[in-house]
Amino acid sequence: MARLSNLSLALTEANKNIRAYFFIAALLLLTPQAFAQELQIYTEDWPPITFGNTSKVDGMAVEVVRAIQARITRAAGANTAIQVVPWARGYKALLEEPNILLFTVGRSDEREKMMVMLGPIAISNTVLFTRKGNAAYLQNLGEDILKLKVGAYRSSIFVDTARRKGYTDIEQAATPQIVANMLLAKRFDLWVEGSFVVPSVLKEIGHAADDVEKVKVLDSLELYLAFSLQTPEGTIKAWEEALRTIKKDGTFAKIYTKWLPNEVAPLSVIRLSPLGR
Repeated sequence: MARLSNLSLALTEANKNIRAYFFIAALLLLTPQAFAQELQIYTEDWPPITFGNTSKVDGMAVEVVRAIQARITRAAGANTAIQVVPWARGYKALLEEPNILLFTVGRSDEREKMMVMLGPIAISNTVLFTRKGNAAYLQNLGEDILKLKVGAYRSSIFVDTARRKGYTDIEQAATPQIVANMLLAKRFDLWVEGSFVVPSVLKEIGHAADDVEKVKVLDSLELYLAFSLQTPEGTIKAWEEALRTIKKDGTFAKIYTKWLPNEVAPLSVIRLSPLGR
């Protein structure tokens, strides 16, 4: 009986060891997903700053991000693929999920409280456009122009700017290309957009840059890389240091001039963080 009891104890101990082994092995397998979520990088189709699809991503800001990735560690997102997604989807992830980088994001007082912004990556103007030949008439409306419907890219900084300037009737669409087509189809008379993307947007839909004309400049717009608030400090710091490096060694200016030859590259580096970050 004693021999059987000893055998039973030995089997029980072996079972415990086996269970412990498999438990530890399972933890090791789960650790990368459960405890070390990688940085996710999103951008939008907004040429020439960012554009592309699942197989190819390009643009001025894309080249800047890749230049930064070449100077940071894997842990900070050096090997992370850039995903082109609808703006509303990327912006939602930025506000709600950990370890998200979205670019480019227009700077505003409200956004500075909701994310960590690093840049500027580009500086544009927010402009009201109309169809060719229509600008003079609209400019002569005075304050009555505020009553007109404005087309804008859904959930974009341009919607916020138009509202802040007093425009209340804003029709939003999923992409700038759709908004441009709606303007040219006379669905509305005003289109609010970033000045240096308009020629590329019009080209994509088969129109020339001079098919539209400026009505007025609403604001200057700084564009940034934006990190979700749950992104580790070490990751953001690595990107900040790398951005400083490429702005100092001439890489950034070279990229900027290639894509925006008539614009002046912003060479300062600014980090905008909510209190406590």
